[in-house]
Amino acid sequence: MKFLISIATRLIPRRYLHRVSHAVLRIVGLFYRGNVYEDPITGITYRKMLPYGRMHSRSNALAPDSMSLERHRLIWLYLRDRTDFFTSHYKVLHIAPEYCFIKRFRRMRNLHYTTGDLESPWADVKMDINAMPFADRTYDVVICNHVLEHIPDDVHAMREIYRVMKPGGWAILQVPMRYDMDITDEDISITDPSERERRFLQRDHFRLYGRDYADRLKQAGFEVEENKLVWELPVELVKRYVLPENEVLYIARRKKD
Repeated sequence: MKFLISIATRLIPRRYLHRVSHAVLRIVGLFYRGNVYEDPITGITYRKMLPYGRMHSRSNALAPDSMSLERHRLIWLYLRDRTDFFTSHYKVLHIAPEYCFIKRFRRMRNLHYTTGDLESPWADVKMDINAMPFADRTYDVVICNHVLEHIPDDVHAMREIYRVMKPGGWAILQVPMRYDMDITDEDISITDPSERERRFLQRDHFRLYGRDYADRLKQAGFEVEENKLVWELPVELVKRYVLPENEVLYIARRKKD
């Protein structure tokens, strides 16, 4: 299973992989039921979760029923426990929407929820993040995870996100990171997929972010909170939910006028 998932995520285009994987994994999930791990998004418990990873497989990373990964479960906890996302009336833009969130967010009557992406079969709007077809100051909340590393001019994309956000709005903008690097490693001139994968972890990445990521967001105009929710949770809860132990949540806010 570990080998098959690794090959599939590396070689099958996302638009095809997503169409079939959720149906297959829900069946697989029936054989993984137990009470060692729990997906907080669904409340379903497992004796183990599925491995996941393109280059280096991580044990118990993928919850089969929701298709959530460690970072998705952490974001869910942040939204649920540290914000009023589930109760306030918000206009939400979800860029490159993750399957684990889409149906749940659509069912929430307090949200006016729009998804956008170039390729995703679930996107409401087919769009380029560098030139989004939305008016200035449209959205209260923007969710955009593991997208900016794919964009040659990431700061321009950040400015587009800033543009479509209302004053006082906020965004969750996660990217792959090396927390032991002070400076982001990037080179948009690299075209060899194997070299990109070796250096930036994936064949279609232009960079691997370091701790200066917050400075890039500030260049785009944001006020940035580096939220360390996972560090504040009990260790047993981090293990039960299988959360990323050192993940920092980057909450980018547009200042009120």
